[in-house]
Amino acid sequence: MAEHEHVRVAVIGSGFGGLGAAVRLRREGITDFVVLERASSVGGTWRDNSYPGCACDVPSHLYSFSFAPNPDWPRTFSGQEHIRVYLEHVADTFRLRPHIRFDTEVKRATWNAEQVRWDIETTSGTLSADVVVSATGPLSDPKIPDIPGLDTFPGEVFHSARWNHDYDLTGKRVAVIGTGASAIQIVPAIQPEVGRLTLFQRTPAWVMPRMDRPIGSLERSLQRALPLLGRLRRGVQWGIRELQVQAFTKHPDELRVVELLAKRNMARAIKDPQLRAKLTPDYRIGCKRILLSNTYYPALAQDNVDVVASGLSEIRGSTVIAADGTEAEVDAIVFGTGFHVTDMPIAERVVGADGRTLAESWKTGMAALRGTSAAGFPNFMMVIGPNTGLGNSSMILMIESQLNYMADYLRQLRALGGKVALDARRSAVDAWTDRVQERMKRTVWNTGGCTSWYLDASGRNTTIWPGTTTEFRRATRRVDLAEYQVIRAPREGAGHTAAATEVTA
Repeated sequence: MAEHEHVRVAVIGSGFGGLGAAVRLRREGITDFVVLERASSVGGTWRDNSYPGCACDVPSHLYSFSFAPNPDWPRTFSGQEHIRVYLEHVADTFRLRPHIRFDTEVKRATWNAEQVRWDIETTSGTLSADVVVSATGPLSDPKIPDIPGLDTFPGEVFHSARWNHDYDLTGKRVAVIGTGASAIQIVPAIQPEVGRLTLFQRTPAWVMPRMDRPIGSLERSLQRALPLLGRLRRGVQWGIRELQVQAFTKHPDELRVVELLAKRNMARAIKDPQLRAKLTPDYRIGCKRILLSNTYYPALAQDNVDVVASGLSEIRGSTVIAADGTEAEVDAIVFGTGFHVTDMPIAERVVGADGRTLAESWKTGMAALRGTSAAGFPNFMMVIGPNTGLGNSSMILMIESQLNYMADYLRQLRALGGKVALDARRSAVDAWTDRVQERMKRTVWNTGGCTSWYLDASGRNTTIWPGTTTEFRRATRRVDLAEYQVIRAPREGAGHTAAATEVTA
């Protein structure tokens, strides 16, 4: 990295959000940008999560960029490796690699009010940027609970997002901790090869059938020859999910019908009534993410699997102990315990205009104008920021909406001219957050009777968007300057020690 390097835009991360931002920057005619990636390849969560059985729970044609359709998806729900290869293809097709700095982790990004820019420290050196786009995503840093005795466990321990492929599970006694989206894929993938599998389930999940099938060569050929077919398929998949939103956000009681279907799905595979009782949730379906699998329940019914309806509370030597006192001797522990979603580590490394980190600014909860701009952090934008998550559809739709907003943000800066920044007004952030939280009150995520990773430490839902993707696209179509303060560099010789702020509304 060149000494005193300065760029127009610095993007952090090269998953869907970071690569999408890079493509959009090029399309806007901006080539003076870098993508800072801490790993040695692109892919984000689809690079890091390579555990057995890893796959997406959103149909492939919807879980891809609208500007980069892939007619060659091998299945309706593609696996991790195919998604990772797709992202590599996007990086190559749109000539993004010259902009990507691999093995470059951001250690600190500090707002420089005098220069109206961001000063960025990385593991490869320093640089500055007019604008920073954080696309680290909420599923980038694994979360391992603090279990007494874990540090003295003599066996193998790893998180699903940091799978140890060198460790042979064959014949081993394995404890899987958690019953989320990763765990329900890991369990059926490793069950046939392990000696014994003990699943520690703090809260059971609602599981629906996965309508998955191979996509044959003839079908793929037709999609290559007739791109309209792929667009139609994507449109139908999108439309179905838009219609489902009403049940999640306004009429959660309508989801009782879906619960009956989920219970029938369980009953087909789980004949033991005691095991069925353990696996039946006591909260409304949809409160936690609905999981999709055709193999999870059959795996749990196998003779070499034990389901402990309690969370892991202690480890003594090679003995794992549940909160209800159940004990098991194991050789390996696999944590499927999720990620730092409402306390993203990147927030500890971003220092705003008042000298506070983003994490300190968010002590009472994450908040950002239109999920993108936090007050006190000029020219800092987030992709998949607060309240942009989805409970039933493709995050790529939300990412593309935020990239539209980013593009208009950069156009506004260009129109204002000179060294200039936009800082979201606290009043605008609060008004947006209040509207989102008001809509959240009726949703299944807040009324369904569960505790989920959607909620922060205070119980507030700062993760999910309580509406349709169409509504969010409208909300992020353009930047309203009245919601921002315009900050300019101090004039030379004026004796100012801080940047000047213009009143725009």
